[in-house]
Amino acid sequence: MTKRSKFLAATVATLMIGAALPAMAVTLRYANQGDLKSLDPYTLNETTTIAHHGHVYEGLTKRDKDLSIIPGLAERWEISEDGLTWRLFLRKNVKFHNGNPFNADDVIFSATRVRAQGSNFQTRVPSGSEWVKVDDYTVDVKLKSPNPIMNAQWDTWYIMDKEWAEANNSVAPTPAAATTPSYASLNANGTGPFKIESHQPGVKTVFKPNKDWWGKVEHNLDEIVFTPIASDATRVAALLSGEVDVVEPVPLQDVQRVNSSANAKVQAGPELRTIFLGFDQTRDELLFSNVKGKNPFKDKRVREAFYKAIDIETIKSRVMRGMSTPSALMIAPQLFSLSKDFERPKADVEGAKKLLADAGYPNGFEVGMDCPNDRYVNDEAICQAVVGMLARAGVKVNLMAQPKAQYFAKVLKSGNYNTSFYLLGWTPGTFDSHNVLFDIEGCRNDPNSSRGESNLGNFCNKQHDELTDKILVESNKEKRDQMIKQAFQITFDEYGYIPLHQQALAWGVSNKVNLVQRADNQVLLYWAQKKE
Repeated sequence: MTKRSKFLAATVATLMIGAALPAMAVTLRYANQGDLKSLDPYTLNETTTIAHHGHVYEGLTKRDKDLSIIPGLAERWEISEDGLTWRLFLRKNVKFHNGNPFNADDVIFSATRVRAQGSNFQTRVPSGSEWVKVDDYTVDVKLKSPNPIMNAQWDTWYIMDKEWAEANNSVAPTPAAATTPSYASLNANGTGPFKIESHQPGVKTVFKPNKDWWGKVEHNLDEIVFTPIASDATRVAALLSGEVDVVEPVPLQDVQRVNSSANAKVQAGPELRTIFLGFDQTRDELLFSNVKGKNPFKDKRVREAFYKAIDIETIKSRVMRGMSTPSALMIAPQLFSLSKDFERPKADVEGAKKLLADAGYPNGFEVGMDCPNDRYVNDEAICQAVVGMLARAGVKVNLMAQPKAQYFAKVLKSGNYNTSFYLLGWTPGTFDSHNVLFDIEGCRNDPNSSRGESNLGNFCNKQHDELTDKILVESNKEKRDQMIKQAFQITFDEYGYIPLHQQALAWGVSNKVNLVQRADNQVLLYWAQKKE
């Protein structure tokens, strides 16, 4: 062989070896301040958890990048003229991750399971609706009254495999307060674009692409590795060093630092979530207070005093560093055009003291406050600021701030609403006012209804609920908006809640990664592109 032919042969061999090597695997590493406690998609109605589950499970509908409703596991639907029957036409040739076919039995099973005791998603399906199998890929939903926005929350009501749940003793949903994990809380079997390869609660969860997914793949990932990092400083350091590619949230004090770095940027925007304070208004005696024999929060003057003791502008400037929008209502102004007609009462500490004195508490009183410390932007810092502001009015607040898993297990329905005073955030699942009026502001006194499931303190007004029911079926937008305004006015006048603000989105994103950021703050990595 000549020298030239030896060179050519070596070159060809090198090219062949290079062609045989697999492409570099693309791994996206994501960190959040909170943990993924349960894989059961009906345990916790909380945005970050829902987003994690949304990589694995799917709803009958989906929401696109602009939050518009699009078909999911239901290809289309028809509504009868009287509005009392919805016919759902299901997608064919879809399989769960274990190979089981998706069909009508799974939809009917999921409609029953999501309304069962222990589910935190009971309002996703009307409590009195009847789900009837027409054939393997057609389901009729029969309603007692019209519900034109019934499917507006179905993108986050995830369909489960009936056979898998039955085989693994997971027919019942896992309550947030459960102390023993169920099979469904440690394992997942959805139809979505990713499978869970491994799950170590509190440590790491690994997602792999579902090669048999029915949809159009828009990501280029071979793996997602989620790691909870509670420490703000550690989370930001991991982003800036390149150890992780995406973090949520970036602490407000670190936004400029991240944007000044060579490796990452802050992806910011307005969020639809409203952060607010609520009171126990239903018990005759508060669980956590030095007031015995009565409940101070049943007195409107006390609730008004708490409202007026809080300086929202100081919270905005000092705690939120300008990255919040103070709110007068329990809904973002982007979601209700008449929000502009409401104005927050101004902070008035002396007025708050007088109201407390008039209510019989001239020296104030003592009350416990529940707050998450790893769920919302600066959540614990907001609560600490509230503690200081109420102290100036004479109220001693004993703050209990804890990780969201323990917090939600305590204050939600599964924990028997075990709170006297609390901070919570809410993004309406339908992006419509009715969701807030029904879920957050509705009376929860009817055990046969899911109304008020997230109304932790049970603010209750019958006229408000009557309006809410009319709003659901009203098709005239102008008339409907006026009814919504009237319902919000009732809560506003009664000081039923203390709305604080809409927080700003702040995601830390590597310069190698492109993400879609929606105003609902779901970090959905099935749209992610990463350059290696």
